[in-house]
Amino acid sequence: MDFIGDLIQYDYLRNACWAAILSGISCALAGTYIVARRMVFLAGGITHASFGGLGIAFYAGTNPILGALLFALGASLGIEWASERAKIRQDSAIGIIWSVGMALGALCMSLRPGYTSGDMTAYLFGSIITLTQGDIIALALLTLLLIVGAALWIRPVMYVAFDRSFAQSRGIAVRTVSYLMAALMALTIVLSIRIMGIVLLIALITMPVVIVNTLTRSYRRIALFAPMVAVAGNLTGLFLSYEWEVPPGAAIIFTLTIGLIAVKLLTLSRK
Repeated sequence: MDFIGDLIQYDYLRNACWAAILSGISCALAGTYIVARRMVFLAGGITHASFGGLGIAFYAGTNPILGALLFALGASLGIEWASERAKIRQDSAIGIIWSVGMALGALCMSLRPGYTSGDMTAYLFGSIITLTQGDIIALALLTLLLIVGAALWIRPVMYVAFDRSFAQSRGIAVRTVSYLMAALMALTIVLSIRIMGIVLLIALITMPVVIVNTLTRSYRRIALFAPMVAVAGNLTGLFLSYEWEVPPGAAIIFTLTIGLIAVKLLTLSRK
């Protein structure tokens, strides 16, 4: 098979496969918390707000991922702080940061000398085959951190996700957990931007979780099986994009969509 032969021969395809595996695990683990706490809109806001950091970094001639990370961290922690103190409604804060981030990114990119519309394509729609060894190492470290964190602290995270008042009554440092999860969410989003793109990334974070959540309500089971679904969807989409010469991000999303439809039909047939 040409795909297997090229996988052995070419570094870019091996990097893409590793990225598909690692991003599937990390996005699904973060997504389990995001979906359980009903923060999908927040994740979308942080994803789009990071465009502002990308634009500033491009204009300044620095690392765009670092710029996106700083912007995403500031946005996620700022929204958590504002909503916690009721300074502003969370949905309003997300909408403001979402639009301001996109506008700032577009402005900075347009002011950059030599700017062309294709400069941001890899960040808007993903370019998994352009990832470097350094990108894979960063994703691997993040994935390891999330796996260890899930193994050691899944109970307090689960309590905070479902019922913050109950978690507080059990002596859990709710504020600390919330801020740590907000930071991890931002880190996961930024390190996965090059894989799926700002436009499509939210689907990778939520769809595997929703697929598993259709079959079980257990937070632990979702955290265990959602990464498996995400990895399977990523690798299948990557293979299909190679065979049919279509964008990998779109192929991955359609693969997960078909999986979601199949699971929904399966559950309906059992009723």
